[in-house]
Amino acid sequence: MTDATPNPVPDPQDSRGERRRSTLPLQAASRVTGLVGSVMDLHVRIALKEADREKRRLISGVVLLAGGLCALLLALVAAELALLLWWHGQLGWAWPQAALALVGVNLLLSGAMLRIGGWLTRGPYLPETMAGLTKTTRALLGR
Repeated sequence: MTDATPNPVPDPQDSRGERRRSTLPLQAASRVTGLVGSVMDLHVRIALKEADREKRRLISGVVLLAGGLCALLLALVAAELALLLWWHGQLGWAWPQAALALVGVNLLLSGAMLRIGGWLTRGPYLPETMAGLTKTTRALLGR
């Protein structure tokens, strides 16, 4: 009995070299994909390292700020009480007048602190990661 079915496995190289030419673009694409993957892995490692460093810095800063704010709050309450008593006793202001003056001073101070705090918390986050991604994107796109 003769085998009438065609061979299901193509010949690696036919007479015209068709098979060899069709694998070259796939090999090039595979290499480019591998290169892009390794570059992205590098950037991910850098971002994770930088994020870990930023996380430790931010946690330490928040803990110190919380402690400082608690101490500041206690000192502020004591200072305001002393100021209120002094305005009432030494300057002869009535209690409501002294309390309203204290509220005004508190509003001015809190407005200034909120404005400065908002300015300080702005800014680029993870600057090394963003710079690395920008350089890689420009290199890959040829810009």
